Amino acid sequence: MAASGNNRSMESRTGRSNQRYNSKGERLVAGVVPLNEDKAYVMLIQSTRRKGWVLPKGGWEMDEECHEAAAREAWEEAGIFVQIDYDLGDIQETTPRKDSSKDKQRSLYRFYEVTVTSEEQDWPEREKRERKWFTFAEAKELLKDRPELQSALERSTMKR
Repeated sequence: MAASGNNRSMESRTGRSNQRYNSKGERLVAGVVPLNEDKAYVMLIQSTRRKGWVLPKGGWEMDEECHEAAAREAWEEAGIFVQIDYDLGDIQETTPRKDSSKDKQRSLYRFYEVTVTSEEQDWPEREKRERKWFTFAEAKELLKDRPELQSALERSTMKR
């Protein structure tokens, strides 16, 4: 795998063979609420599966701690280096299911509030995703169809 100057892989992890699940069978997902230094803006990224904007997040894998998975996802999806400030706790997935995925297992999210320390120009998913800074009100509206992501935003200390 190619690595960046910060010794980070330039390839995103794929697949779920190393994915963690809890005793209820829920997929464990780690994510970040990436804020600028004065907490006035949050960075969202374009979703690759659904239309719209999301927070950087992804599967927590067996070979890493949850906060490490969150920082890895911030790098892979948004091209940012972060300082973890707060553990925002667990959030149950509540997004309504489409008919075809009723049997699909839910996810349990663990989000961290982070301060973005660096935005890199080259990152693993730069060809797939756009990243952009938003105010709290803008982000809350953009995340309205993703209650678990909205909840993470609301738990943060971001300026309202």
